[in-house]
Amino acid sequence: MSTMPLQTDHPERQSGRHPVNVGHLVMGIAFLAMVGVWALIQADVVGGSDVRWLLPVPWVLAGLGGLLALAITGSRKWTTRQTGWVATPDTPETSEETPDE
Repeated sequence: MSTMPLQTDHPERQSGRHPVNVGHLVMGIAFLAMVGVWALIQADVVGGSDVRWLLPVPWVLAGLGGLLALAITGSRKWTTRQTGWVATPDTPETSEETPDE
């Protein structure tokens, strides 16, 4: 058995926050909303033509949750934080002119 540490392609996260899996979040919201719609129908809270307006609600909520999760975590996932001053060149730039032919 090898005693070498595992190497991953991803750098270690120092923030302490758990990364959000957007696919799991979307499907979880859709499932919970479907259970809620089912519960409303079984309890006879809604019925008849009101049901057709409730059926797309889980997908709309799941889509909004996915977009919100991407908006919050998407920009931080791929950016690099750079701090400090930009170094200036020691020598001034000179433009070399080419002779006209």
